[in-house]
Amino acid sequence: MTVVEKQASSPAASIVLRPSNDDDVPAMLGIYHHHIANGVGNLGAFEPTPFHADDLKARRKNMRKHRLPHIVATIDGTVVGYAYAVLFRKRPAYRFTVKHSIYVHPDHLSIGIGRALLSAMIQACADAGFRQMIGYIDSANVASLRLHETCGFRQVGYLQAVALRFGEWTDTVLVQRSIGPEI
Repeated sequence: MTVVEKQASSPAASIVLRPSNDDDVPAMLGIYHHHIANGVGNLGAFEPTPFHADDLKARRKNMRKHRLPHIVATIDGTVVGYAYAVLFRKRPAYRFTVKHSIYVHPDHLSIGIGRALLSAMIQACADAGFRQMIGYIDSANVASLRLHETCGFRQVGYLQAVALRFGEWTDTVLVQRSIGPEI
């Protein structure tokens, strides 16, 4: 996996994308904990136990071992978002398919960070030889659904009442995009 440090083009020209490192972990955890605690529509957490710096460092190490990207977006040197991909399934037949996640700092929404991260994830995963990218999106997250649609994803499934967050059942939309050549 090669994600080259690059400066995004307009409209948010000050966004810099690069591979994450251990120094980024506190900022990534802050962003992650905000989204888990608040979520879309303040419906609450998916994580039943606290997620710590060592957990994130172990995940990053495992991702690098499998050629999977884990990147951050920065503005003026401050981490304002991050994204990563994991294997869709562990069985060998699924080895060319990844599932991705994107998190953007709540103070930096709607300025192009999510689009920059998603575009970089698509390219990094394609460069690493993967050919399909899957996303699971809360059905209430209209901005994420719209972003994925504009980046070439299509809805391939809708799972009703599959996530329980703070006593509320939520639906999940499955999206998919081809990212690499046929094998």
